[in-house]
Amino acid sequence: MNIATDGQTTHDAEEDVRNQDIKIYVNGDLIPRSLATVSVYDSGFMLGDGIWEGMRLYDGVWAFFDEHMDRLFETCKAVSIDIEMDRDDIRDALARTARVNEMHTDVHCRLMVTRGVKVKPFQHPGLSRSGPTVVIIMEHSKPADRLQSGGIRLATVPQVRGLPMSQDAKYNSHSKLNCILACLQAEQAGADEALMLDPHGFVNTTNACNFFIVRKGEVWTSTGDYCMNGVTRQKVIDLCRENGIPVFERNYSLVNAYGADEAFLTGTFGAQTPVAEIDGKPIGDQVGAGPVTQRLRGLYKDLIRAHVAARSSPSG
Repeated sequence: MNIATDGQTTHDAEEDVRNQDIKIYVNGDLIPRSLATVSVYDSGFMLGDGIWEGMRLYDGVWAFFDEHMDRLFETCKAVSIDIEMDRDDIRDALARTARVNEMHTDVHCRLMVTRGVKVKPFQHPGLSRSGPTVVIIMEHSKPADRLQSGGIRLATVPQVRGLPMSQDAKYNSHSKLNCILACLQAEQAGADEALMLDPHGFVNTTNACNFFIVRKGEVWTSTGDYCMNGVTRQKVIDLCRENGIPVFERNYSLVNAYGADEAFLTGTFGAQTPVAEIDGKPIGDQVGAGPVTQRLRGLYKDLIRAHVAARSSPSG
């Protein structure tokens, strides 16, 4: 049964008709969107056996490219997928895809690497013998303004982020069923997205983003033990430390989240998205982003501008 909802997500973007005619990178070829496919025998399609990265293009610069590549190559090594490309090869593939699509800024990219095409439709990774499948989807993509003005509604769900020995969230894998189930549970509860707990019942993350609260001027987030090692998450923590904002990676419970002055989500697409309510309980007294969230948004924008400027200069 399909779930219908009139809610929103942290990945809601302004409509852009140019995305209907994009070309998609598939193993070195640039193929019109309507024709871009992978094999039904591909391990990513068949088993969710693949790793992905989400990145944003600002004024011709892929934000925090090195950090994203660190995570991608580390994870591929951990799951024994040989990308058969180095960082320069990936950078070149991104540049080709952006160029053919005439993209320069306000662009979101999903880079996907799977174990490749199988010779038989079974689980064993040794059946993937074709080499990896590499796909790059780029879209003209600006976050919807209403996300910042109104905020996201969260619902706590029974689906939890698992232990590292079951499926470590730091594997940014194609296998997202755990998060999809959480999202469905949140929608069935009348919310936009799910707030997921860790195996011990502490607040962890949402189904799609990392989660922060603000209490009495302090910024809190989870220990990081059970959440994805988000690039934007780490940038926010670093910005707090560099700008005199108390920040803590700690265990905390729902009562702390319900009583927060502010809450926000972090992710490559939306940067910092305010949370309006959790389980029907409004967060803080403001509509949209609170003062600490607004300050962090400003600091993050400044960081992006400096990052882009440094890499756009002749020596960058």
